[in-house]
Amino acid sequence: MAAGPKPLRSDAARNRDKLLLAATEIFADRGLDAPLEHIARRAGVSIGTLYNHFPTREALLAAVLPGRLAALERITEAALADPDPWDGFVTFLEGLFTLQSQDHGLNDALTRGFTLATDVLDVCKQGFLDAERIVARAKEAGRLRADFGMPDLVTLIWAMSQVIRESMDTAPDTWRRCLSFFLDGLRAEAAHPLLPGAPTLTDNRP
Repeated sequence: MAAGPKPLRSDAARNRDKLLLAATEIFADRGLDAPLEHIARRAGVSIGTLYNHFPTREALLAAVLPGRLAALERITEAALADPDPWDGFVTFLEGLFTLQSQDHGLNDALTRGFTLATDVLDVCKQGFLDAERIVARAKEAGRLRADFGMPDLVTLIWAMSQVIRESMDTAPDTWRRCLSFFLDGLRAEAAHPLLPGAPTLTDNRP
């Protein structure tokens, strides 16, 4: 029977905990491409100690991101549990964008294509499947316009991430105003048939 990994010495475990806390704070403040040297400095350790614990940036992200993504799981659960499918859809979007507005790193992870560990990607994929269910419930209830699909949701998330990124430090609530405009147009009762050849949300994405 293979032996499990050796437990860390108490000083090594403390250093790892300090690095995780520092990484969580700095990635939230500056995004996932923040210099690793800054993380080591905030943790009060050398860059060599950081690399001893996390040989790559991806390894550090794999240790930090699951905690933030767990918050997204709670949001999707609340949205799916809401008896009103439209309110559940709104709860999901407001909760997701609130998380992104509070955390540059999470905003990057969801929209900028960073290389992520398999287990982190699995959580993201499950979140996408849950979002499909949230969208389907709202459409089946006749509350969300029928021509809104998952590619449109992906584009909406991407577009809102740009608003969040550009305004996070100067006007952090700007995204709420933008979302209210989007929601007004997504209600089924506000929908109008698209003209032939008219662009969709997906067509407008670069």
